[in-house]
Amino acid sequence: MRLGLALGYWGRDPAADHVTLAREAERLGYASVWTAESWGSDAFTPLTWIAARTTRIGLGTAVAQMAARSPTTTAMHALTLDHLSGGRMMLGLGLSGPQVVEGWYGRPFPASPLTATREYVDVVRQVLRRAAPVALDGRFHPLPYRGPDGSGLGKALKPITHPLRADLPVLLGAEGPKNVAQTTRIADGWLPLYWSPARPEVYGVSPGELRDGFLVAPMARVKVCADVSEGLLPVKAMLGFYIGGMGPMQGGAERSVRGGGRATGGRNFHADLMARMGYEEEARRIQRLFLEGRRQEAVLAVPDAFADEISLVGPRERIAERLELWRKGPVTDLLALAPDPHTLRVLAELNA
Repeated sequence: MRLGLALGYWGRDPAADHVTLAREAERLGYASVWTAESWGSDAFTPLTWIAARTTRIGLGTAVAQMAARSPTTTAMHALTLDHLSGGRMMLGLGLSGPQVVEGWYGRPFPASPLTATREYVDVVRQVLRRAAPVALDGRFHPLPYRGPDGSGLGKALKPITHPLRADLPVLLGAEGPKNVAQTTRIADGWLPLYWSPARPEVYGVSPGELRDGFLVAPMARVKVCADVSEGLLPVKAMLGFYIGGMGPMQGGAERSVRGGGRATGGRNFHADLMARMGYEEEARRIQRLFLEGRRQEAVLAVPDAFADEISLVGPRERIAERLELWRKGPVTDLLALAPDPHTLRVLAELNA
């Protein structure tokens, strides 16, 4: 199992330590470093900054949001950074959810997320292969555009710049069983947001079904500390926000948490996953508290047991013991959300 450093996205201000952490991770032998985006900093610019200050470590987006860019634009970003970094780029993509897609990017969340994802990846692959002009008779990403409001003058094009690698790895963030199953068919890897090594069956895919070379790269908070409960607080804060704030608890959302219902604007994929992992009542309570404005209570309502099973937190000996469970499963790359050099170093020593 390889190690990666997951830096996430910036908060209120630019993250001053990301380059320092990335360079330390490279020195320690980490295989990759990953940036993200939500509705603030973008994923590609910080990754390019890091690329210029490192020499060997792999560079990934976990994840670049599909709604933020057309698939050809995303492919342009990827092929450009792949050239600039000497072939270190890995493209991680994700749909995000209705609240971000419609509230921030101002476009409808796709009625068929699986189809939209499949078309997006198809176009990206075509750009990177550069075997023919890019063309797709797609529902969500048609190329050339032939809509009723178009000029009719669009022409299928190849990228001017020849991509460095036609097989640049494409990974997908996926949570629902159907999305995960499609990911194993069309992508080079899977980026689980919450991974429980104790129950991989909740994701709807058997490790034996994964083809050789397929990457399974979950993100997990890693923190060497004496107090486990205190170390889990950032995990609970993240879970409280994603489970409570990423989907209104109305109508369709209530049904979605219970495992049924259509993917409406209220859908919260993070809450759905928590429910499948055995915490259905807790997921509904977290959503209710968050939407009532009782955010601190929502965070505290996240069970320590749930936060703990998707993290590696505590004294060195405890992390060493729990790390063995991660090694035994299908995980190929553990992407550590690790905020300090000491934790990075300890994890590298334990995984050696």
